[in-house]
Amino acid sequence: MEVKSDLDTFAKILTEKGYDGYFHTQGAYPGKLKESIGKYLENCRNGSEGAAKPELLLTSYLQWSGEDDPYVVCNMYVSHRNGKFSLDKMEITRKDNYGQLLKKAELENLSVMTVPKAKEAIAMVSDAPTQRKVCPNRRFRQ
Repeated sequence: MEVKSDLDTFAKILTEKGYDGYFHTQGAYPGKLKESIGKYLENCRNGSEGAAKPELLLTSYLQWSGEDDPYVVCNMYVSHRNGKFSLDKMEITRKDNYGQLLKKAELENLSVMTVPKAKEAIAMVSDAPTQRKVCPNRRFRQ
């Protein structure tokens, strides 16, 4: 289901769903979602980047606790035509502190309206919490 939105609407919907961190567009242009895409498109218009690609790659950390801990990265593949944006595909990966893949989820046939909230995306690649066994109370004698 393809839903095309202008940049303001596209960024607003994703931000409300928890994708409110910093992004890179096409591997560069760090900033909040709207700012990152805007910088890329501006550089395409002024000629320093070349023609804008019809599909953009947006990358963001969804979870980061420091360089010694596993982290979650999200790659969004976004179509861009005539000032309208639509989300096509999303890859969520959990990696260890060395960058080795721990778990990956790929979502296709998405739209900006059907994309999961950021917390749900993180849960897709996180290990389920282990249940602790409860031991019955024991009385100890001294």
